[in-house]
Order: sequence, then structure tokens, then C-alpha cells
Amino acid sequence: MKTVINEENSLSRKKQVKARKKRPIKLSPINIITVILLIMSALFFIFPFYWIVTGSFKPQVVATTIPPEWFPLQPVLDNWVTLFSNPVWRWTFNSFFISFCEMVAVCLVSATAGFVLAKKVFPGRKLIFTILIAAMALPKQVILVPLFTMLADLGWVDTYRALILPAIGWPFGIFLMKQFSQTIPNELLEAAKMDGAGHIRTFVSIVLPMLKPALGALAIFTFMTSWNDYFSQLVITRSTDMMTLPLGVATMQGEYRTDYGVLMAGAALASIPMITIFIMFQKYFTQGITLGAVKG
Repeated sequence: MKTVINEENSLSRKKQVKARKKRPIKLSPINIITVILLIMSALFFIFPFYWIVTGSFKPQVVATTIPPEWFPLQPVLDNWVTLFSNPVWRWTFNSFFISFCEMVAVCLVSATAGFVLAKKVFPGRKLIFTILIAAMALPKQVILVPLFTMLADLGWVDTYRALILPAIGWPFGIFLMKQFSQTIPNELLEAAKMDGAGHIRTFVSIVLPMLKPALGALAIFTFMTSWNDYFSQLVITRSTDMMTLPLGVATMQGEYRTDYGVLMAGAALASIPMITIFIMFQKYFTQGITLGAVKG
């Protein structure tokens, strides 16, 4: 009986899909204007990346001509050869290593702290959360000088520790995890406690699986922020081997002469990981933010 009902439901769904396909699309003026605006917006945001990629295949003379050459008529690979004559692979490894370590550490610390602030009752909980909210409005440049002084006293300047550890306690990550953890039903936590599960077992087996959408969004935000963190990396690093890819590409700009073709090649290379990650995990942006949008 159940099989027959399932077959009938599947047939009805197929009929509905076919009916929708056969249904003519109504092109109202509002729909046409909306489509045109969306196409124009897409072209507007895609154009900078297109200009960087095409500019990386232009000679220096052509890259700076006015009016510009919208498409390279005589593409060259000299810019990419010059780019890879520098320690680009070392810079790329540094960027990936620092961004990946920050991503893992921030997700772990934020998930733990956010869950505690959302579900545990202890003195000073509201005060701690208020301080975190205030810290989100504090620019990074304000704390950079005392941070650098502290790192210099510890002897960590120009090391991976100086680039990774200060970013672990990201207030936004804790805020996001706290808001999302409030959506976890208390009945699940009480049932786990009645079954004999401890705090760690409950967090690993129940809480973390339910935090996957928010963790995915936070991982992307953290990776992108760390990858593009030019200012902090500029202050903390000293040697060429410790430079990240955005910082290394920026150092190719000369004092009296700038090869814009090489800079565009470096910018195109540095943007590839970000575009790839965004395309692969873009659904987590909306899931992680909207599901955690509750009052706290």
C-alpha cells in the first residue's frame, strides 16, 4: 500500500514539474527591469577581476595606455614569468598555512565559547558578552601597537605564532556561535545529560553537528579575513620568507617605477583561492547567518 502511494506521489510530482515547464514565462515590465539590473550588477562586480586577469597578459606599455586596451591583442607571459621569479610558492604556503590554522582555531574556540555563553548560566555571563560586542566595534589598528609590543617582548615577531595566535579570539566568531547556539533545543541537552553524557561528550556528539552551517560560514569568513589581512602581516613580518602572498605581491611595487602587469598577475593569483572557496561554500553564508539570527 505504501509503495503504491509513493508511486502516485512521485507521478504527481513529475506531472507538476512538466506543467511548470510548459507554463509560459510572463515577461512583465518589472521582471524585465529586474533581470536587466541583475545582469548589470553582475557585470559590474565581475569587471574588476576580468580587468586584472587580462591585464596580467599585457606588456607594461599596453597596460598603462589611455584609452585602455579592453582585451590583450598581443598577450604575453612575461608578467607571470617575472612573478614566479620571486619566492611566490613560499608566500602562497605561508598564506595557506596561516589562514588554515586561524580558521581551525577560531572555529573551535568560537564554538566552545559561544555555546557556553548561550547555554550555561554563570556569574558575569552578560558582562562578558557585552564586552565582546564592544570589542567588535574596536578597529584592529587601535590594538596593533600594544599587540606588537607584547609580541616583541615575547620574541615572537616574524614568526607564525605572532600571525596566528592573536586572531584566535575573534569577537565576531564568538558572537555568531553564541547566537546560533541559542537555537539548539534545551531538551536535547537535558536528554544527553540524563543518558549520562558529560559536557565534552554532549558538545562533540550533539552540539557540533548542529553547528555545522554556522561553522561553515565562520570558516569561510575567517579564511578570507586572514588571507587578506595585509596590515597586520606588514607590521609583524620582517623577512622575505615569512611574507604572505598579498604582502609579497605588494612589495613588487617599486619606488620610482611600477610594473602593473606583474602586480595584476600577482593579484589574479591571490584572488583564485578566495573565488574558489566562495563558489564551493557560498550556501553556508546564508545558512550560517540566517539560522543564527535570533534574539539573545
